[in-house]
Amino acid sequence: MINAVLLGMIGTQEIILIVVAILILFGGRKIPELMKGLGKGIREFNDAKNNVKSEIEDGIKEKDKDEEIRRLREQVNQQKQPQ
Repeated sequence: MINAVLLGMIGTQEIILIVVAILILFGGRKIPELMKGLGKGIREFNDAKNNVKSEIEDGIKEKDKDEEIRRLREQVNQQKQPQ
């Protein structure tokens, strides 16, 4: 929500000002290095996010399997008991 508000407030003039400030601060030669580092950081973040997501999904699947095994054992035990 906040991002949408902030992006809605940034116009073309502000973007141009930001780009000019980056050029002045870092120079034209450093920008490719900065973008490469930014891209690498984003890639590493996404990899970590995907790893956490898969760990959570694996944990949920494991829990579901354990519950299914427990339920099946209860059914088998109920069928074994003499009535």
